[in-house]
Amino acid sequence: MSTMARPVISAWSAVSPYGIGAGSFSDGVRSGRTTSAPLDTVRWQVPAGDAHLVPDFEVRQVLGKKGTRSMDRVTGLAVTTVGGLLEQPSADRDRETGDRAALVLGTTTGSVASMMDFTRSSLVGDRPFDVDPAQMPNAVMNCAAGQCAIWYGIRGPNTTIAGGRTASLAAMSYATRLLASGRAESVLCGAAEEFSSARYWLEHHSRDTDGGPALGEGCAMLLIQPADACSPERPALAEILSVKSRVATGADLAATLEACVRSALAAADVAAEDVWAASVSAAPGQAGTTEREVLASVVGDRALGRVPSVDTLGDVSAASGAFQIAMVLAAAEGNPEAAGQPVVATSVDRDGSLSCAVLRLGA
Repeated sequence: MSTMARPVISAWSAVSPYGIGAGSFSDGVRSGRTTSAPLDTVRWQVPAGDAHLVPDFEVRQVLGKKGTRSMDRVTGLAVTTVGGLLEQPSADRDRETGDRAALVLGTTTGSVASMMDFTRSSLVGDRPFDVDPAQMPNAVMNCAAGQCAIWYGIRGPNTTIAGGRTASLAAMSYATRLLASGRAESVLCGAAEEFSSARYWLEHHSRDTDGGPALGEGCAMLLIQPADACSPERPALAEILSVKSRVATGADLAATLEACVRSALAAADVAAEDVWAASVSAAPGQAGTTEREVLASVVGDRALGRVPSVDTLGDVSAASGAFQIAMVLAAAEGNPEAAGQPVVATSVDRDGSLSCAVLRLGA
């Protein structure tokens, strides 16, 4: 990425197991409190256990009854988070919405629950076409991104990136290219993941190990803009120096991830020993262990200790990268030692896709 065109993150918001809004998220990150709670087994139709859910989140209660009758949970999480970002007192709605504003949302597959429910209704109905047409949009992967654009008048490029645990950093890379190509003047970029019975059972049967955190959910969104678009109200919180990705095959995860991290650092012109903070995606099982070991070997354990692990929110899958960035920004807020320092975030998915982002915190 050319140093002349490096974009910045100028605002962010989150809906997380800590609550709704950036303030609740920052308070939760600083407190280090747990977000795990017992599941309502009757509602969710899963065995007894814990999960990291957004507390008291019901779509129609949070967003109102208008336009939400058939809105699924992941769409509600995304729409609420985008609203939280655009409704901040510092927001510039003329620049952050409209024809020159874009939205890029990372996901695993969209709403698994909606897809399965719609398919099930076709199989169990008297006829295959005895389905609820109002549920059809939810079964499309880009429903959440489209609804965010409709609700807030974001009429520029609207993109959904399906990349599993690496989706957030892939979305960030895509957002920087939209700005570099002149396709948009600002980009709302992030990722969302919902908890559902469908997701629970898919993870239960597909994980290679029973280890790792319980499932979590939420959405984090970043406002990415050219540096010259910043203002005293929306200052540069972090400069995006580089985002790199690779694919590991077979037993090459450690070597490939190290190469990816070093490539991202080289593109950012940052020495490994200068990295102030580092965040891993905390993938379940051996992949997560390898991810932490590799990053510690490159930037040191001290950098890894400066930001809480994203698994304090549970396994938030596609949203992990966006939450990692939000955690870095929350941890750096008000900390004079963090000003101007480089930070690193990595993502590792079980299919072998890897990503690494290097940022420089604002002054």
